[in-house]
Amino acid sequence: MAGVFTIMFAQVFIKLLGFLYRHVLIVIPEFGDEGSGLYGIGFNIYMLLLTVATVGIPGAISKLVSNRIAKGELKEAKHIFKIALLLFTLIGLAGTIVMLISAKSMASLAGNEAAAGVLIALAPSVVFVAIAAVIRGYFNGMYNMKPASFNQALEQIFKAGLTILFVYMIHYIFHNQADVAAQFGITESNVTAIMAVWANVATTVSTAIGLLYLFVYFRIHRKDIDTVNKEIMEDKSEIKSLKSTIKMILSLSIPMSLASIVSAINRNIDSFTVNNILQDVLPIINPTLAGNKELIVSEATRLYGILAGKVDMLIGLPLSINIAFATALVPAITEAISKKNEALASKRISYSLKLSILIALPCSIGLMCLAGPILELLFQGQIATSPEAPLLLQISSLTILFTVVNQTINASLQGIGKLYVPALALLCGVAVKLVLNLVLIRIPEINVYGAAISSICCHLIATIIVFCVLRKNIKLELSLKHLILKPVIAVTLMAVFAMASFYAMKYALGHSSRIMTIVSLIVAVIVYLLSVVKLNVLSKEDYNLLPGGEKIYKILSKIKLVK
Repeated sequence: MAGVFTIMFAQVFIKLLGFLYRHVLIVIPEFGDEGSGLYGIGFNIYMLLLTVATVGIPGAISKLVSNRIAKGELKEAKHIFKIALLLFTLIGLAGTIVMLISAKSMASLAGNEAAAGVLIALAPSVVFVAIAAVIRGYFNGMYNMKPASFNQALEQIFKAGLTILFVYMIHYIFHNQADVAAQFGITESNVTAIMAVWANVATTVSTAIGLLYLFVYFRIHRKDIDTVNKEIMEDKSEIKSLKSTIKMILSLSIPMSLASIVSAINRNIDSFTVNNILQDVLPIINPTLAGNKELIVSEATRLYGILAGKVDMLIGLPLSINIAFATALVPAITEAISKKNEALASKRISYSLKLSILIALPCSIGLMCLAGPILELLFQGQIATSPEAPLLLQISSLTILFTVVNQTINASLQGIGKLYVPALALLCGVAVKLVLNLVLIRIPEINVYGAAISSICCHLIATIIVFCVLRKNIKLELSLKHLILKPVIAVTLMAVFAMASFYAMKYALGHSSRIMTIVSLIVAVIVYLLSVVKLNVLSKEDYNLLPGGEKIYKILSKIKLVK
């Protein structure tokens, strides 16, 4: 849990910085939802190629290293790391080249050729991230979560700062330096695309800086990483050949990455279907657009931008928090299984699953109940230009619970050796999503909302499948009362008090404001936490597993909130 909290705080920090720079971009008139759409198209294609190029490196290396260290085979752990570093440097380089060569054709398939520049700007990041992923996996396998967390935080700090700097530079030149704008070909028709390109140049620069940090950290702490030289010299573990080591790494990393690859494909289904189908549907919805290809493409990209920008940005926060459990679970469960301690593995999985649900439920229901006020709080003045955003967020918020639970179960399955199940389960969900996207988005009355509805169905199907497989393979210490019933009661009370406080203030004042939303959210957090405590959702043992949990429990006992 100490490792989980290290990653969790880093992920929250990363997401907040991510929100900061994405918020700045969205409120710039020349960028807005259309710029978010271009950014999203390019970034999702990049993530697919990146996932293929890095083929599950962090999880695989983490699993292999933790397994060897648990057995005392320190030399073999170090050997695996060296071979993986060489192998995935070459694979990452190949991914960069493929992305550069095919940028224009992929952007065209996604329905907007302007996204090609975004792909070219992102291409060098593939090799940088591939190398960094190997190093992060090595540290995670030794239960040292700090370097990976600091690496990601550092990347996000530079990404946020450089993105804002580069985009505002274009904004300033466009409005104040007509001669310079003309010299660089910045016009009213392409300024949004140029801003999107430079936003992703910032991503490439920040990944390079993040990799440099990991390299420096590794060099400085090399002796500590090797544990103790004497201990390594006395290690009698057998060092496998280059060929067998590569085969071992790939045999583990490929199946572990399949779920990530399918997940990236899932995101690209929206990139390739929403934009293209909406271009056929929009003239029916709005006949004034008929015959104007440029306006139709712009409007389709804007609608996709709401989904890929505002909505995905908000529903992504709970996932980033829960990824801490997924990252720490793989080596923790692998260690327990390696020592043939199934009871310990079951305990760790059950506890993580309970906390994942306690994180996901309030986030999902909170966004559903206060979607409009939250969007107005974060994007004041933008909702008028994005009237579709509140309903899209309400529908999409339902995916949070399924994706968070799915994330934890997938890590558990990887830890117990069921590597193909997460990918196959998600593949079933993705197949359903593709069919539903093709059908629902074509219905004028549904249009872009069809993508959000299909995502719910996709993740629901995947979650049901992986949960059934997990229950079949390991006995879980789960109580329906504590896992579902009590959290649902707590979140229901939260929703009632949050909505009541918001609408009571709105009725009293005659209008809504940002302060009212903030107060309602504070009320929601307090009511939810008090409900979880008073309903005894967590046992004394559960509290003790948390960092500082014993002190928290003692305080709660003194004020008689727990028995």
